[in-house]
Amino acid sequence: MTVLTAIALLMVLFGLAEIVTAFTHDFFGISTALGATSAIMAAAVGALYAIAGLLVLTRRKWATALALLCLVGVIAGRLTLVATGMFSLETSKQIFAIIAGTTIALAFAIYIGSKWRSLQ
Repeated sequence: MTVLTAIALLMVLFGLAEIVTAFTHDFFGISTALGATSAIMAAAVGALYAIAGLLVLTRRKWATALALLCLVGVIAGRLTLVATGMFSLETSKQIFAIIAGTTIALAFAIYIGSKWRSLQ
């Protein structure tokens, strides 16, 4: 398994975890605001993350370009959820999770972009 494949699979896994968190409002002590708007927005971010991973698995340039756009949406969506209060900043654990999750998505985007030439 290549690093790119492993990253793509992690993106799918992380996206699905974000979708679960969106509707349960709790994932290992990390929470989202209650309510339909919060659930829909957080689930959309998770869906973009999972879709990006699936697109990267194709190893096609056109799909990877879409995946990178999805990752931009993931990062923007996470920032929007924080700015609107749908991702709480009440605990240090919550703040760490938001920063770490957003940083991981950014790192994935950078790594995927660096592999552009190896794609078909």
